[in-house]
Amino acid sequence: MPVNPKIAAHPFLAGMYRDDYFPDHLVDRGRAILLRLCDRIEAERPADLAALYALTHAATDEFNTLDEEFHEAGSEIETAAREWIADDFWIVASAYGFDDADVEELIATRDW
Repeated sequence: MPVNPKIAAHPFLAGMYRDDYFPDHLVDRGRAILLRLCDRIEAERPADLAALYALTHAATDEFNTLDEEFHEAGSEIETAAREWIADDFWIVASAYGFDDADVEELIATRDW
């Protein structure tokens, strides 16, 4: 669990938990992705936005993979969910001092 107090108390993906369209057990997995992102930021201490984006792009890839399971459960990570996820990515970035991070870049997929 992240030690950053702003993150430890944050209710990740609260909007998804409130909406019965999203199965809680899959939202739990999304929350775990965000917490792992925090752990990686704390462990690796990215020095700049490029290094942060590398970490967030990997987390975005995990969400894209998780979306397949949402589909199998009769749900999907659609527009509202993507906005909630993006908001939480920005909260993570800002909590770790990257207030100037671009939200669209935070949730972009890796550029192979």
